[in-house]
Amino acid sequence: MNELLELREVLPADLEVFFANMQEPEAVYMAAFTAKDPADREAFEAHWERILADPQIVIRTIVVDGRVAGSVLSYVMEGAREVSYWIGRAFWGRGITTRALQAYLQIVQERPLYARAAHDNLGSLRVLEKCGFQKVGTDRYFANGRGQEIEEIILRLDASPDTAAGPGAAASDVAA
Repeated sequence: MNELLELREVLPADLEVFFANMQEPEAVYMAAFTAKDPADREAFEAHWERILADPQIVIRTIVVDGRVAGSVLSYVMEGAREVSYWIGRAFWGRGITTRALQAYLQIVQERPLYARAAHDNLGSLRVLEKCGFQKVGTDRYFANGRGQEIEEIILRLDASPDTAAGPGAAASDVAA
């Protein structure tokens, strides 16, 4: 499929789709590390208000053929930038998440860049690997989406020789 993919700033109407995406049981299970109660609209709105107000968070809405598919963002945690994404189930299995992350990596060029995924979220792990992330460790955390502690894979994207020049490197030089 040759679907038109665009990353753009988040609009207030996008939050409706983001909330709906979080109501998909299979998506919550696969994401694992989710809100305690994904159906809690008030907590969702408070969470997104904090995200949108934080200047250290770089967030984009993923739009496919004019339809909001999900979001991709990065944030700083314990001094390291991490990337995360959530895409609606209707868009799974079409390469959209990989393409969206590749495009996002042209926007956020800070390296190293970290990511995390549940050990059995093979789709997300594959997306990250296709985008150049490499496994660097594991940890165990309580996963609200599973109701138990599970293993999480930690991945890192380092600067390639082409991007080692830093922020001035051309977007086409980003390893994706």
